[in-house]
Amino acid sequence: MKLTLGYSPCPNDTFIFGALATGKVKTSDIEWEILLADVETLNEWAIAGKLDVSKISYHAYLHAQHHYLLSQSGSALGRGCGPLVITTPEQLDQLQPEDASFAIPGKYTTAYLLSRLRYPRMHHIHQMVFSDIEGAVVRGDTQLGVIIHENRFTYQDRGLVSIQDLGAYWEERTGLPIPLGGIAIQRTLPVGRQRQIQEAIRESLGYAYRHPEEIMPYVSEYAQEMDESVMQKHIDLYVNDFSNDLGTEGKEAVVALLNHAREVGITDHIIDPLFVP
Repeated sequence: MKLTLGYSPCPNDTFIFGALATGKVKTSDIEWEILLADVETLNEWAIAGKLDVSKISYHAYLHAQHHYLLSQSGSALGRGCGPLVITTPEQLDQLQPEDASFAIPGKYTTAYLLSRLRYPRMHHIHQMVFSDIEGAVVRGDTQLGVIIHENRFTYQDRGLVSIQDLGAYWEERTGLPIPLGGIAIQRTLPVGRQRQIQEAIRESLGYAYRHPEEIMPYVSEYAQEMDESVMQKHIDLYVNDFSNDLGTEGKEAVVALLNHAREVGITDHIIDPLFVP
């Protein structure tokens, strides 16, 4: 059976899926067609139901839930790993965040949802590829930027400052880890197939932990412009025990995020079940 699988070229995703992509972990009767794209492209594809299995922002899942269940393996979820709101030092004294211009990495990203929760009256919004946001803030094209991924480790090198850790805001508000992105699996697939895919993702991650020397070349292939230490920090921050299994706390965090989105009017319903059993 041929299935499509989409994830981003970010180190946490390529680390998790590297063993599957390179054939180190095989899924007997599944032949994978792998597509790599930036997170917002993946979100848009998922909302259209394009792929069989896909990385997805938990915010975007609200718009794609009729197509997909959520895997209990493969997530980016944790503490101290949330998006940051950044600006230039010159802006600090005069800044009123809810009246300022924001650059966001996509309207379906969890980063944008968290921004909405923190700044409910924000309205000057510019969407751009996440890797362009730092430069836009430096140039003054936007007053604030919401950064994700490896930019968390590089913004200070460009003289920028953080005014809000949105992950810390979420943790203080809920006491729960911040759910950033998960793996969506088509609802129309048989339950046995969904479970097989969920377990294959878990096996792929386990292989990467046991044999990093075999997987890191694949990770590096898609992170050629990234410093090696930044690449490793990225993996260390976004790949953790929740990536292996959401568990009770992880699932509680996902449900809490979706419920908060409902409270601010992003959706009026949540389809049950949410997770692959």
